[in-house]
Amino acid sequence: MQKDAYTLILEAIEGGTYKPGDRLVESELAERLGVSRTPVREALQRLETQSMLTRDGRSLIVASLDHNQLAELYAVRTELEGLAARLAARHATEEEIRVLRGMVEDDRALLGGDPRALSRANKRFHKQIHLASHNRFLVQQLDLVHRSMALMATTSFAAEGRDEVAMAEHEQIVQAIEARDGEAAYAALRNHISKAFETRLRVDAGELRMR
Repeated sequence: MQKDAYTLILEAIEGGTYKPGDRLVESELAERLGVSRTPVREALQRLETQSMLTRDGRSLIVASLDHNQLAELYAVRTELEGLAARLAARHATEEEIRVLRGMVEDDRALLGGDPRALSRANKRFHKQIHLASHNRFLVQQLDLVHRSMALMATTSFAAEGRDEVAMAEHEQIVQAIEARDGEAAYAALRNHISKAFETRLRVDAGELRMR
């Protein structure tokens, strides 16, 4: 199925092709995507209403998150992700749990490698937990949260040592889901997001070096 202009631009932001502060020019996007300017204009308007883009004079630029917005986003993400893990422990099928287990084992091969590849694997892992919650409304809200996460210029996986710690946290989450222990899964995922937020704050404060 052919992707529309909105999806293509959103994926470019999520993939880091366009970073916070980058200016998006309608004519350049239309040429790059091989479409007319009308769907690009409509896509840009939609992304602006979703706060993914912001105005800089007459231009649109990729939005960025200040400290308070980042804290607010992580507060919401922590609760919603924890709830997803709790529901996954209750409702995930055996097949879904095996997929989660396989992801943890496969992702270990990425340790010490490209932080972007680790970030993509992390998104897949979290998305699988969202789906395993079997709650469509929760999945919709988490999609919105993760869309806003794309407005962060760097991934916490780029911080030295974060990848190995995060993989150990993923292991704890899956173990709790496998055990059908909703409260342990909730606590493990909340701790995972809390540590990611702490890592990001320490990076921003200059306490941690990026790879």
